[in-house]
Amino acid sequence: MDQPRYQGFDLDAETALALLDWQREMGADLPLLDTPVDRFELPVRVAPMAPAAAAPAPAARPDDGTADADARLAEAEALAAGAESLAALAEAQEGFDGIELKRGARRFCFADGDPRARLLILGEAPGDEEDRQGRPFVGRAGQLLDRMFGAIGLARDAVDAERAFYVTNVLAWRPPGNRDPSPEEIALSLPFVRRHVELAAPDLIVLMGNIACQAAIGQRGILRLRGGWVEAFGRPALPMTHPAYLLRNPAAKRDAWADLLALQARLEG
Repeated sequence: MDQPRYQGFDLDAETALALLDWQREMGADLPLLDTPVDRFELPVRVAPMAPAAAAPAPAARPDDGTADADARLAEAEALAAGAESLAALAEAQEGFDGIELKRGARRFCFADGDPRARLLILGEAPGDEEDRQGRPFVGRAGQLLDRMFGAIGLARDAVDAERAFYVTNVLAWRPPGNRDPSPEEIALSLPFVRRHVELAAPDLIVLMGNIACQAAIGQRGILRLRGGWVEAFGRPALPMTHPAYLLRNPAAKRDAWADLLALQARLEG
C-alpha cells in the first residue's frame, strides 16, 4: 500500500495518525484532499436494496404437556384393554413406563389374596414395607386390615374362596415420601384398576380411604362417605376409613366396626 502524502511529503502511518489527531483537536471536522473534488463528476452510487423483511415466524404454542399426557393415557388404556387375564394385566402394568413413580419405587405391587374372592378391597398406594415386599397391605396398616376382616371371618389366605378377600391398590408404585398420588397418577392408573376389577369380578368392593374413593367414584371426604353404599366399576361398594387412619385415630375404630358388620351382612345376605 502506498504511503499517505501530506503537502507533497511522504508520511508514515504513525505520523499520519498523529497529524489527524492534531487536526481533530484543532476543530477540523471535515476531511479534505490535496486537490478539489468535483462531486458532480463522480459516478452515481445506487444504494443497495435492503432485503425484504422476513415474515414473522408463527408464535410457538407453549408445550403444556397435554399431548404427552393424552398419549400416555391412551397407551395405558390400550395395555389394560388387551389383558385377558390377571397375570397378563400384571405384566402389562409393570411394563408401562408412562408413570414417573415407577422410576423411584423398589418393587411393583399388584395384588394379594385370592382373586376368586367375592370381596375386593381397593386401597390407595404402597407404603414403605409394601414397596420392599412387592405386596399391598403388609405394613402396620395391612396387619390391622387383616385383623379387621378376620373379625368377620375373612382372610386373604383363606383356602375357601367364600371366606377369602382380594386386595389391591389404585397405584401399583409407591409415591415418594408416602405423599398422596397426583390426579395425573390416578388417571394413568385407573385403566389398570378398572380392568383389574373386571377380571377379578368380585361381588362387592371396599373403597379403603380417600384415594380409592376419588379413583372409583370421583369423590373425597371419607369421613362423610364411609358407611354408605355406592356403586363403583358397576358393583356395590362400601367406602371405609383406611387402617392407617385408624392407627392415628383409634376412636374411629367404632365406626369401622359398624362398617364391617354392614359388609358382613351384605355378604351373607
